[in-house]
Amino acid sequence: MTWSNWLVFAGVSIFMAFTPGPAVLLAVSNSISVGPGRAMFSSLGNAVGLFLVSAVAMAGLGVVLSTSATAFLLLKLAGAAYLIYLGIKQWRNGSNGFADTAATDQAGAAPGGMKLFLNGVTVAVTNPKAILFFTALFPQFLKAEAPALEQFLVLTATFAGCSVLSHIFYVMLARGLKRSFADARRVRLFNRVSGGAFVVLGLGLLRLRSKAA
Repeated sequence: MTWSNWLVFAGVSIFMAFTPGPAVLLAVSNSISVGPGRAMFSSLGNAVGLFLVSAVAMAGLGVVLSTSATAFLLLKLAGAAYLIYLGIKQWRNGSNGFADTAATDQAGAAPGGMKLFLNGVTVAVTNPKAILFFTALFPQFLKAEAPALEQFLVLTATFAGCSVLSHIFYVMLARGLKRSFADARRVRLFNRVSGGAFVVLGLGLLRLRSKAA
């Protein structure tokens, strides 16, 4: 892969990563609920999930989603259901990670790092848009004469790195606004707005149409 091709791919990746979506919303909502530091567990999980999604696309399974209406429908329903579940959970959440994370940890109410990590992975792998994105994007940058594994690692690591950077940006932005979340009523309002956004994103997935449909 030439530097010029990589820079173009990096530019596309940065644009896509910084565009708010389920993963960004999860990172921000977690930063409010459990604190900025622990919120990065879900971001790292999302990065691992992106590697899985990329592997699926490279294996040609993305083409299956494009041509099989049943496979696309099943993944779409799973992704929508999980986002709606996160939305309901966030709506009912009243914790504030900026207030006193230590007290929350001692009380055992905060989710563990592994749970946050798995949430990030699940959001990534149940999003059919991500798989179709990699399936459509990768062929434009892959070179037939170059090793496929090396290109897979470079492209996926680039996109995953841009994703983590975008999450750090949004989490730090939320941290900079932590005074706004000192009031429990504002935290409740944020949780309800972000919970509603998760539900809207989930319902939005249901509107996706497979090419085979």
